[in-house]
Amino acid sequence: MIQLDKPLLDNLELLARQVVEGFIIGLHKSPFHGFSVEFAEHRLYNQGDSLKHIDWRVLGRTEKLFVKKFEEETNLRCCLVVDTSSSMQFPDSAERISKQQFACVAAAAVIQLLKRQLDAGALVTFDAQINTFSPCRSAHSHYRMLTNELQKLVEYKAELKPTNASASLHLVAEQMHQRSLVIIFSDMIDNTADLDELFSALQHLKYNKHEVILFHIMDKVLEMELEFENRPYEFVDMESGERVKLQPHQIKDVYAGKMKEFHQEVENRCHRYKIDRVVVDLTEPIDKVLHAFLMKRNKLM
Repeated sequence: MIQLDKPLLDNLELLARQVVEGFIIGLHKSPFHGFSVEFAEHRLYNQGDSLKHIDWRVLGRTEKLFVKKFEEETNLRCCLVVDTSSSMQFPDSAERISKQQFACVAAAAVIQLLKRQLDAGALVTFDAQINTFSPCRSAHSHYRMLTNELQKLVEYKAELKPTNASASLHLVAEQMHQRSLVIIFSDMIDNTADLDELFSALQHLKYNKHEVILFHIMDKVLEMELEFENRPYEFVDMESGERVKLQPHQIKDVYAGKMKEFHQEVENRCHRYKIDRVVVDLTEPIDKVLHAFLMKRNKLM
């Protein structure tokens, strides 16, 4: 198991490969059995198809052009959606990785699994708007491009960038025309008072036949339990810049209760709309993300 720290983030592709290889070694039963590139079926030749896939024996028997369709063409399509709003940069520390950096490593590790499984992948990044929206492909050069985009995000810092997850997810639902697995990495700090708009967008994905996994990333100790030293602090909203001075222990119980209520409401709605929600703490290994991805993938296949 690899402990994530700042120096390892300099080479995201290498780190992601190490995470995935360590994860696979730790499995009792490999989930990769049966996903080799094997012949699946024939289809009629279309202009522009590669000649190397033409079945010449069938041509000799039928005088019709058919191409071989391989298993890799029928595998999963997966869209990785990464929240890059300013709140994802918490904790902004020289020693600890942020939620955004954790999301980048987790997404890069999923890309390594997609590559091993011969699946097609796409990447979307958003804050108040969509910043990146790649096509969904399975070429090795495409995987490398996606990882390079994530590498840029490792050190990316944008001040006062709010979240508009609902608009971004509506756009993903409209642009992903084929049934796909949509994996969202976010801290869900958006529409905390009214979740209707956000879950309308998630329902849009489900209505368009997409499967959804929401990786809800947080620092449980600081964000859920407000475990700070018993002294005055000035807290700054990373997305709006709003500031408030207080002593955490004076509001800790009320704050923790409100956060618990919010998370329970998110969980209830995810269950209602058949969305897989996985709560991920920054201190936990990325294995939790990879396990959830493989379980969902195997169900879909």
